[in-house]
Amino acid sequence: MLEQISAVIFDLDGTVVDSMWMWEAIDIEYLGRFGIALPPDLQKTISGMSFSETAVYFKETFGISDSLDKIKSDWNEMAMDKYCNEVTLKPGVLDFLKKLKKRGIKTGIATSNSKELALAVLDSLGLSVYFDEVHMSCEVKKGKPAPDIYLLVADCLGEPPEHCLVFEDITEGILAGKAAGMKVCGIEDAFSEAYREEKKKLADYYITDYDEIDW
Repeated sequence: MLEQISAVIFDLDGTVVDSMWMWEAIDIEYLGRFGIALPPDLQKTISGMSFSETAVYFKETFGISDSLDKIKSDWNEMAMDKYCNEVTLKPGVLDFLKKLKKRGIKTGIATSNSKELALAVLDSLGLSVYFDEVHMSCEVKKGKPAPDIYLLVADCLGEPPEHCLVFEDITEGILAGKAAGMKVCGIEDAFSEAYREEKKKLADYYITDYDEIDW
């Protein structure tokens, strides 16, 4: 998997940290403030969207009168405590990151989350020192499955796409990595369990946890 790879780029939620479970609860609570029930297909519909794209979707679809900045600020406030106190690492990821650093392989984060939440959770879990670059989909024109965010991180790392390996937990992210011309490894996550077979078909590799990776 790591042959001829000089940079590894990770999605964050569901890939580096076990955090996908909390977003449905936050969406239920947030929409409940406006007397709106959670649509059963909402999580799949917004999967891969950037934080800003998701805010636009909520405002337009549910008729939220608040500004986009207020919507995003409310989400950050609702999620911050959980990210700093309840979210845990995916199995084996810390050892994997240490091995990458030891081998001189560059590392980056390409996330659809907000900058505030991403940096907060990386800091609270002591992961910041293991990543050379951290970027959000809000920095590019289109979120996943467009390749933009992965191309940005590769460029910032100074590595060509063909020498980059991506780790992703959702189909939109896998498609984004492949569209960027990178190798992609899908990773198991309870949130996307229903799409396991689809993820396996789309990705070059598939793992349940990072301890499975052969060195």
